[in-house]
Amino acid sequence: VQLQACGGGLVQAGGSLRLSCAASGFTSDYVAIGWFRQAPGKEREGVSCISRSVGTTYYADSVKGRFSISRDSAKSTIYLQMNSLKPEDTAVYYCASIENDGDWDREDEYDYWGQGTQVTVSS
Repeated sequence: VQLQACGGGLVQAGGSLRLSCAASGFTSDYVAIGWFRQAPGKEREGVSCISRSVGTTYYADSVKGRFSISRDSAKSTIYLQMNSLKPEDTAVYYCASIENDGDWDREDEYDYWGQGTQVTVSS
């Protein structure tokens, strides 16, 4: 299994970015892909998650209404559209995979992780 995240960058507050996670090597659709982030000096936290099979989505309260997770028709790329970005969204963002029956916001439930991509939001 391979997960590769990209799309981070520097943006002003109020701006938008779209992160992508290329996912490959899965032998089953019974997995979900989650996005986590880790800011300097803070613990890694769950941001959002989507099941590859049926597309069920989950969001942290801090990003509801601003972020949107989706997948392409081949279910091989997961997107995180981030709008109305705030300085507190600054973090390294990671994508990871989890069995569908796991708790989406618990990082210890995830099996595979991609490398992070830096998102910096300036005020």
